[in-house]
Amino acid sequence: KSVGKAISAKDPILIQNLAKDQVRAGASVLDVNAGPYSADPKGDMRWLVDTIRRAVKVPLSLDSTRIDVIEGAIASAGDRVVINSTSADEDKMDPVFAMAKKYKAQVIGIAMDKTGVPNSKDARIEHAARIVSKAMDYGISPEDLYLDPVAMPVNVAQAQGMQVMDAIRDFKMLCNPSPNIVIGLSNVSQGTKSYRGLINRTFLAMAMANGLNAAILNPLDTELMDAMITTELILNKNIYCDSFLEAYRKE
Repeated sequence: KSVGKAISAKDPILIQNLAKDQVRAGASVLDVNAGPYSADPKGDMRWLVDTIRRAVKVPLSLDSTRIDVIEGAIASAGDRVVINSTSADEDKMDPVFAMAKKYKAQVIGIAMDKTGVPNSKDARIEHAARIVSKAMDYGISPEDLYLDPVAMPVNVAQAQGMQVMDAIRDFKMLCNPSPNIVIGLSNVSQGTKSYRGLINRTFLAMAMANGLNAAILNPLDTELMDAMITTELILNKNIYCDSFLEAYRKE
């Protein structure tokens, strides 16, 4: 709510402080979204990008369901922009990948189409394969593609958790080099009344063990970041030392 108010009032201080805090906490990309209730999403997205770009230099993920909103801000967003996102629908993929090619951007592809969220691993793989194929048609490297297997809330779709884990492993085999895999982590615990943090931490560790490369998450959640760092240690991605949390946490 505070971010929404800052956007409406065009108050750069809160936005820039939040961006700096998230980067200090370990964020390597910042997801930028003007929100669903913006009266001027194109103008608000441009203002957000310009405001954040003056404060931090990490890449930005431009997050909108409207292609014109992303296109209006992508030129000023800097290098290695991430377009968030496209579904597996032809009418969504073509303009997104054309823009990605023009601006040398990375893309998040969500493994679903206009019929809704898939309820099986095989359906997720089918959608993901269409996205990978379309990316290749536009000359987008799989290394610049992030596939989202669509994590569902555990309180309404408990069985979907393992479907997502299986999909993460199989997405990696769709092509060589493998595409990256990303999830919107907070979706897993959305709507639960207790233990959201615990659910998020556990799911993140499991997904990383199955090949997850990235997650849209709250880097200011210290327990979550500590779980991520510890999981990387156990997966042998970092070298152990007695103070490994301090060593690998960005300060």
